[in-house]
Amino acid sequence: MNRILSPRIKYLLTLSMVVVGISCSDLKENPDFINPDTFYKSATELQLGVNGIYDDINSGFSGYFYDRYVFECLTGEQIGWEKGPLQYNLGNVNPADEYIEAYWSISYRSINRANAVIEIADGMKDPSNDALVKRLKGEAQFLRAFYYYGLLSYFDNPPLTIKSTKGISELPTNAGGKRAVIDQIYADAKAAAEVLPASYSGPDIGRATKWAAKAILMKAQLWDEKWADAKTTADDIIANSGIQLFDNFGYNFDLAHENQGERMFEGQVSAVANANEYNVHSAHFNPEDYPSDLGGAGWSWLSATQEFRSAYDPKDKRIDATFIESYPTGRLGKVNGQYPMVKWSPTADFNLSRFGGIVKADANPTDPKQLVFGKAWSGKLVELGTNWTNTEKNTIYLRLADVLLGHSEACNESGQGDKFMGVNKVRARAGLTPLAGLSQSALRDAIIKERMQEFIFEQVMYPELRRKSKPGGQPDYLGERINHYITKYTVGRTLKPRDYVLPLPLKELQGNPNVTQNEAWK
Repeated sequence: MNRILSPRIKYLLTLSMVVVGISCSDLKENPDFINPDTFYKSATELQLGVNGIYDDINSGFSGYFYDRYVFECLTGEQIGWEKGPLQYNLGNVNPADEYIEAYWSISYRSINRANAVIEIADGMKDPSNDALVKRLKGEAQFLRAFYYYGLLSYFDNPPLTIKSTKGISELPTNAGGKRAVIDQIYADAKAAAEVLPASYSGPDIGRATKWAAKAILMKAQLWDEKWADAKTTADDIIANSGIQLFDNFGYNFDLAHENQGERMFEGQVSAVANANEYNVHSAHFNPEDYPSDLGGAGWSWLSATQEFRSAYDPKDKRIDATFIESYPTGRLGKVNGQYPMVKWSPTADFNLSRFGGIVKADANPTDPKQLVFGKAWSGKLVELGTNWTNTEKNTIYLRLADVLLGHSEACNESGQGDKFMGVNKVRARAGLTPLAGLSQSALRDAIIKERMQEFIFEQVMYPELRRKSKPGGQPDYLGERINHYITKYTVGRTLKPRDYVLPLPLKELQGNPNVTQNEAWK
């Protein structure tokens, strides 16, 4: 649905005609419509194909980004009151789940598009644009690595394919397990970093850079527990990219600083550029009682718990940008022509229901002590005062803070380098005291906590917690968080091995005999 380029101009997405799963060779006739063999003859045309790969990063009404928000609800830090979010909070996941199927489909559609573009680039004869062709191939390699990293993050053992689909008999396999996927991410990210520029200007702003490619490489190295390699990659980014943390944490999520500073890779959104180019963040994350005439229409399915918000140090400068601390409520009607303002409070009534945690329906609208709420609504994503079909905020996927915390983790686990440097830079920006003198296990715990408070609502905590956890082992951050959630809120759920990895979708298993289900889900 949403374009990845700036300025936001809707390009012709011809690649959707290219990668349809069955090529013309599978048909008895020779139709004269556009296909890869007749269209992609120049770098300009190839760029249209690359645009199509970017497009899925913010695709669909409940597409790539929203599916990840639903997955986050498995941990219990982010909560929802209906449909997917609620079921994931309850641990009710199955291989036929619609969110898993959608995420899987989008990811492999984009990977197949990337495979096609890479193949076309390798055979393209456009000597005057050779450098552009190489760059576009590098973008496709980055995007293939990006999508495969997303699949690795949730499924462990997704099937690997690096050739575009030519016929229905060509089915990928996951026989190589996560090892094969990680090695492919390494190869693609390194190749992309060799040819991609450090930055762009003009209409190309928002495309993948060499530093985004190296960030994906570092994340894969952390997943692979190649600590020394991850440290080296992070060192390179920190020392040579010129990228610095914003002084103001909120700049990561506002409109004025899109595609700048520490924002290393983001999905572009703009309803102004095109009426169909909006995200549904506000619809899913805005406060339940935000007045509809101010733009509050939607479902308000997702928030964080009161306890999670309360865990922040009161001096933490991230609070104001991370959460909605106050807003006008429509629950009590207007007073003197204005909606009363409500403020977040750690002592407000709170429960996991739809209306648990918003201002009481019988609150006195003239008594500030009663105008309080307990739910932790997302300030990172919501655009208060804007109708959800007119949203402009981009979706952030890679930030420098992730690299800095990765550096500290790699140093801590490898015993090499300054293990406090990265995490303390993140904490300094938040206005928190630096860490020092911690043991390896204590710093490991501190980095996890910092990740949670830095990245809540950014679709990364379920993968990060499970990456650092083993069922019944030490450490088991994911199991600890889920068990705490179950106990704290008396949730009818039992921690199980299946909570630590998503199942491969049923449709894939039914249609592809080359794929084996994850062990926990057999």
